[in-house]
Amino acid sequence: MNDIARTQAGRTARQLSDHPWLERLARIGFLASGLLHLVIGWVAARIALGGEGEADQGGALQEVRDAPFGGVLLWGAVLGFLALALFQLLDGLVRRGELTDRVKALSRSVLYAVLGGTALMVARGGSTDGEETTTDVTATLLQAPMGRFLVGGMGLAVVGVAIYHAYKGGSKKFLETLTTTGSGAVGTGVVAAGMVGYLAKGVALLIVGLFFLVAAWTADPEEARGLDQALQTLAQQPFGTVLLLAVALGLVLYGVYSFARARYERL
Repeated sequence: MNDIARTQAGRTARQLSDHPWLERLARIGFLASGLLHLVIGWVAARIALGGEGEADQGGALQEVRDAPFGGVLLWGAVLGFLALALFQLLDGLVRRGELTDRVKALSRSVLYAVLGGTALMVARGGSTDGEETTTDVTATLLQAPMGRFLVGGMGLAVVGVAIYHAYKGGSKKFLETLTTTGSGAVGTGVVAAGMVGYLAKGVALLIVGLFFLVAAWTADPEEARGLDQALQTLAQQPFGTVLLLAVALGLVLYGVYSFARARYERL
């Protein structure tokens, strides 16, 4: 591709990233994320009280599909997640800013694309098993050269994300990306929901990361756990019911915070 073509491609990408309709659709992605966390929190609470369910993204999407008007909600989630993935991709590729911010945007684009793909599969009548997928991916990595280091690196990465989530909640750093009109400020309810929500997500991700580290240490893919099994394990610990209910409440509050992001997030 010559310089003229690259310049034109960059200009087109910037125009698309600044298009108001892409921003509106991307904000639907935050609403979909909020719904997803509300359902995951609800299922986690149900498990804590002795019920059944899969407290992960796939399980939550299937719960939504089976609810009244679930099909409409799911297709809306597909649209929102994919639009948000595209927005984050363009943000990481063409917008000026710190390299770390651009890398974060590209990472988020992958996350939302995966969520969009999962929502699409469930909306079309399929199903997903997060734990089986986690085990299969871990087994594949362990068979690769230096596989234990790869799985260990994945575990450390997840632990790092977990710690950052806890820091982001405790320091209220998430407020840096929220904006209001005029001289208004984000309400205290949104601030509290974000603080508790990020902390709860940090706890859940920390458990997932530790399981990956155990899988790397033992070279056993069965030791790896996704979000659902991580929360199930938490419930089996001393005071597990109380701990899991606390995390479930935090995930619900993160869902509430995500609804606020749909309005206040700076895009």
